[in-house]
Amino acid sequence: MSTLTKENSSVIGSDKVAGTEVYDRSGRHIGSIEKLMIEKVGGKVSYAVLSFGGFFGIGDDHYPLPWEKLQYDEELGGYRVDVTKEQVEGAPKYDRGSDYDWTLSAQERLYAHYGQPPYWR
Repeated sequence: MSTLTKENSSVIGSDKVAGTEVYDRSGRHIGSIEKLMIEKVGGKVSYAVLSFGGFFGIGDDHYPLPWEKLQYDEELGGYRVDVTKEQVEGAPKYDRGSDYDWTLSAQERLYAHYGQPPYWR
């Protein structure tokens, strides 16, 4: 039986993206991708939810980051973003035991924090 996604393919399964490390522009580790948020109707990946802080998954925070901010870096084997960890820490977040407010106004605040127009405009 062959696998559908080869390592050299331009597509990747969402299960392989979860857990992938994220680095800032200088290559400093920021966190890892906890999950992807996908538009229900259009199927577009809208956000990568980063996870960091805490100890062995306890007390870690989740930071939605617009998908457009991430670029895959083959040398790092992870995603590079053009923001610092401190900028991510200042963004809207939620803890493991709760859910994020995915209303349109909350998403607009998130995009405003990162200084870019929302993907739906």
